Amino acid sequence: MRTEYIKWTLLICLIASVFVTQNVQAQRRGKEREKEPEKSETTSLRLEEESLATEGMKFMMKDEPDRALPVFQKLVQSSGNDPASHYLLATALVKLEKYDDAIVSAKKAFDLDKENIYYSQQLAELYAKRRKYPEAAEIYEKLLQKSPGNIQYGVELAAVYVFNDQFDKAIETYNVLEKSLGVTEEITHQKEQLYLRQNNLDKALGEAKKLIAAEPGEVSYLVELAEMLIANERIVEAVAPLEEALKVNPDEAQAHVLLADIYRRNGDVQKCNQELKLVFANPNLDSDPKIRVLTGYLTMLKTEAEIGEAIELAKQLYETHPNESRTNVIYADLLMRQNKKAEARDLYAKAARIDGSVFQVWGAILQLDGDLNQVDSMLVHSEKALEIFPNQGIFWYSNGTAQLAKKNFKEALSSFEESLKLIGDKPELIPVIHAQMGDAYNGLGDHEKSDAAYELSLKDNPNNDYVLNNYSYYLSLRGEKLDLALKMSAKLVQEHKDNPTYLDTHAWVLYVRKDYKKAKEFLERAMVDTSSVSGTIVEHYGDVLFKLGERDNAVAQWKKAKSMGETTELLDKKIATGALHEQ
Repeated sequence: MRTEYIKWTLLICLIASVFVTQNVQAQRRGKEREKEPEKSETTSLRLEEESLATEGMKFMMKDEPDRALPVFQKLVQSSGNDPASHYLLATALVKLEKYDDAIVSAKKAFDLDKENIYYSQQLAELYAKRRKYPEAAEIYEKLLQKSPGNIQYGVELAAVYVFNDQFDKAIETYNVLEKSLGVTEEITHQKEQLYLRQNNLDKALGEAKKLIAAEPGEVSYLVELAEMLIANERIVEAVAPLEEALKVNPDEAQAHVLLADIYRRNGDVQKCNQELKLVFANPNLDSDPKIRVLTGYLTMLKTEAEIGEAIELAKQLYETHPNESRTNVIYADLLMRQNKKAEARDLYAKAARIDGSVFQVWGAILQLDGDLNQVDSMLVHSEKALEIFPNQGIFWYSNGTAQLAKKNFKEALSSFEESLKLIGDKPELIPVIHAQMGDAYNGLGDHEKSDAAYELSLKDNPNNDYVLNNYSYYLSLRGEKLDLALKMSAKLVQEHKDNPTYLDTHAWVLYVRKDYKKAKEFLERAMVDTSSVSGTIVEHYGDVLFKLGERDNAVAQWKKAKSMGETTELLDKKIATGALHEQ
């Protein structure tokens, strides 16, 4: 704001001086012609013009070009041969982004006074903005001829040449500036880029070397030369400037990184890792280049051994910068490649504590909470994620899942309903959410809504094993819609012939339908793999045996179920009385 004020103040002085000069000239002419009656009228007109100019400039200083515009238009009407008036009008039009109209006014100012650098600059800038590059170049060329050492003219002229694809002329212009200024980083870099665009690598390298010769102690120039060589597959030549850079500054991270890349290209993984370790072990170096390097390095990994080396580097990076969120995330990402889910989840959680603004990190945490079956953690983490991302349906889904597992059925339903409103970007989750809503309603004893939710889920995905199992099992417990329950459970065991849970569900549907022999058959199939048999299955087997008249064997199965951890009141009664007790 201060700069803008100074700019307009100077411009006011400039314009005022123009009007004052013209007024003085008018007064001199008036003295020479004292008998002319229009002298006072001329003076009055000039004062009015000065007043209009000042009023318009005040609006411009307040950044109100729309109010300045009619004032300047009136000024131009009053003094059409005044270049300053047209210049001011063009200035307001530029502010209003009416560039074509501005060119018309700027051109009039320029034509009336070609020696005024402000008018020339204004018109040249407008030509460049409207891609009239030849016209802009012509003006800048004349300005630079008058002031060869003026950096601004040279830079603007070179830019116009570049925009017009006249690279040779742009380079010539930079050469003119260089004669006046000497070798500078800005000009040299521009010339390098132009030579590269012309596929003239040798000249671009020559410019880079010229910059190094001018400042041999500047490490970044040596690294830039090496980067240019590497980018153009002149790998062997890149080693020398990198080694020179490390002599000047042994802690130059990018030099170590580029050497590591060269060693990797040459298949020398050991030297590659040595260079990276030098970078990662240095606590005085910023984490950004290390993260950038490691991220690039990860894209090149193929073998398990290389992944192992990368994990060691990531660990080193994490230990050197433990309070940087990204170092935790990178280390966690790599641990996930080794299926170390618990360690990875803890690192993601730490990253979220440092910086909770990364959506993907929360997603990884909740996914791993689920994989690890850590319901309490999922509940806490989903609530924290929702504090930051309240409009993310996936986080409401995770929260609902945790609430359901904790048997907080009302809270689970509330979260699932919110999730359904927001989960539009993941339509595949909708039947899953309906399925879990079915469980929650069942937990509340609202069987009508539970069945409706299950039906919605099956409508989207008729083969949803989770729903087919739970829906059929709950129907069997209620003794309702048993034909539907049998159809669903039969479909399950047909698709999953060895799944003990599904075999148990089908057997229980058969049991409720009083088909005890078939129920026994499916329960025995469920118990083939003893490592995956639950106490519930064994208890159900005892119930079926009792119905088939095998009382002693039934009691033995109930006792076995209790020894496996089943501790229900009904089971204890069955064992105590040697008889079947049902709800």
